[in-house]
Amino acid sequence: MTNVRVAGVGMIPFTKPGQSEDWDVMAEKAIRLALADAGIDYGLIQQAYAGYVYGDSTAGQSALYRVGITGIPIVNVNNNCSTGSTALYLARQMVEMGAADCVLAVGFEQMVPGALGMMFNDRKRTLDMALNRQVEIQGFDEQAPFAAQQFGGGGLDHQARYGTSDEAFAMISVKARKHAANNPLALFRDPLTVEEVLASKHLYGPITRFQACPPTCGAAAAVLVSPAFAAKHNLDAGVEIVAQAMTTDFASSFDGASMMQVIGYDMSKDAARQVYETAGIGPSDVDVVELHDCFTPNELITYEALGLCEEGGAERYIRDGGNTYGGTHVTNPSGGLLSKGHPLGATGLAQCYELTHQLRGTADKRQVEGARHALQHNLGLGGACVVTLYGKVA
Repeated sequence: MTNVRVAGVGMIPFTKPGQSEDWDVMAEKAIRLALADAGIDYGLIQQAYAGYVYGDSTAGQSALYRVGITGIPIVNVNNNCSTGSTALYLARQMVEMGAADCVLAVGFEQMVPGALGMMFNDRKRTLDMALNRQVEIQGFDEQAPFAAQQFGGGGLDHQARYGTSDEAFAMISVKARKHAANNPLALFRDPLTVEEVLASKHLYGPITRFQACPPTCGAAAAVLVSPAFAAKHNLDAGVEIVAQAMTTDFASSFDGASMMQVIGYDMSKDAARQVYETAGIGPSDVDVVELHDCFTPNELITYEALGLCEEGGAERYIRDGGNTYGGTHVTNPSGGLLSKGHPLGATGLAQCYELTHQLRGTADKRQVEGARHALQHNLGLGGACVVTLYGKVA
């Protein structure tokens, strides 16, 4: 087994549906940016993993062929919202086990306007276990988007347990916009107030429109290499993946009365536990975090699942500024999914892009001073969660 270095990252600005280039063009641009950042030619890539949710089979080949046609293995990945980090997970495994020395992971998505929905309505839904459990716990609202009901239900669950205020959730959106103002690749960079967030259209539970991530188009990519490959090609690969874990649902996701568990709390908590144990460090050693804030309740709940604060302590953590610059951890300096955008297949690799620049010290106005450890959390219902710990190479 070998350590895995991040040699190059690339990302294009995220845009609203209808304003982007085609999915393969976006992917090509992100790949070329990652290769240029690494300082290598595509001919050195030995394997590739392409993540996307809304696309036909072998879309990865079509995108990569725009960069080069070299006969390498290309694997297409679809794991809902955790697709990008699943591609990263597979690429990391190949390098770690010595099956390859230089592997590309790319994620891209060309989305349509409106709330997420099921693409295939002529067959059984893949999310039936989660949706059926939701109906048993809180019913189903025909007027509300299903994802808002799931994550809004998680927010209601947290409020019932700990008395969390609606304002605490809204404060997350305010923080996201404040961070995104310094990210030229983010979709929404205009500031918001708590009052504006709370006054926006109500979706479900504590969630209002400004507390939901927008459908977005975009692409991001990363080149992973072994230390030996980096040395041989004189690459400046100063960021490494220290530990990584992927989990899927536990029985507790579907046999209890908790919407927090339905939306992946246990997956997140266990993946984080594995990562901390492997790395031999804890949450207090983490400087910067990119986590899956598809809706504000998921960010708030994930603070606790990742151990950034104690269970039930998320509102105090927020009000004390523990989640921003000058606090305990800087969470989503990119603006997160709420403000940067959420092109499903690209999100996990966009998080990798942000954290790599943070550890390099090249994040410009978003820079977290002295960052040495960075944590990534990417969640998909259905379900899968990938947690990755990056470190600055000494």
